[in-house]
Amino acid sequence: MNYLPTLLFLLLLSACASSPEPKQQRNNPLPKQQRPISIENGKIFEKNGRRWLFGGDVETMHFDISNSMLEDSQYHYGIGREAFPALLKPAFTSVENADVIWEDSSRFLVALGKGEIKAYGVKDLIRHEVVNDQLDGEPIMAAYCILADLGAIYKRKYGDTELTFALSGYTYYDEKVWEGLDGFVLWDRETESLWWPLIGKAVSGKLKGVNLLEMDKSKWLDTNWKEVKDNYPQAKVMLSGLDFERPTEWERLENVSEIVTSFSD
Repeated sequence: MNYLPTLLFLLLLSACASSPEPKQQRNNPLPKQQRPISIENGKIFEKNGRRWLFGGDVETMHFDISNSMLEDSQYHYGIGREAFPALLKPAFTSVENADVIWEDSSRFLVALGKGEIKAYGVKDLIRHEVVNDQLDGEPIMAAYCILADLGAIYKRKYGDTELTFALSGYTYYDEKVWEGLDGFVLWDRETESLWWPLIGKAVSGKLKGVNLLEMDKSKWLDTNWKEVKDNYPQAKVMLSGLDFERPTEWERLENVSEIVTSFSD
């Protein structure tokens, strides 16, 4: 039996077991030379004239990275694209109910809408990394990477198209980007393109070069629980411990020309 995927998952999960202070979060849990190098572990391979990134035990789960802008040697891990429970339909509770769980110093990302406010505990985001959600009926995503201490709220609507994001099972680093720290690599279900939030764009697949759409910084906060309950008592607070059965199929987007034209630099 091959125990490597399980061991790699536990390595990543151990990095997400707690929510330390922001300055501590900037430190990766393993020295770079000790992190599993994807290409050395057979996670990057060629088949039928294309270059692929391992995505899971089912062949259709692999990512086509033939047009990738990233270097093969700088990918780490490779535990499979459904290992982390990136949420599709999060559930929420009230500030009053959540106050018995959270300490005042607990870190939160908060999305500020006109009609509603959503609060996401960073401790929970560490487990999910990505939460696909809605704010005032518009698709958004709350995302947080503990390795780079990068958290933000993004829009998921590209013109008339809504994208759905999840974790690829990989991290990537570039010594010239974000102090050389590793950052999780995302993928979208509609095109199976890969995205690297540390540079804020898709790095391979049909949407290569398309920008991640961070919400205006006046519309979201990186704050703590005390600020949430004192200033936003009407907020909806994401429940802890959420999970779901991963979908096995979904609608694929074939024509992406409008998205590429409208949302690339």
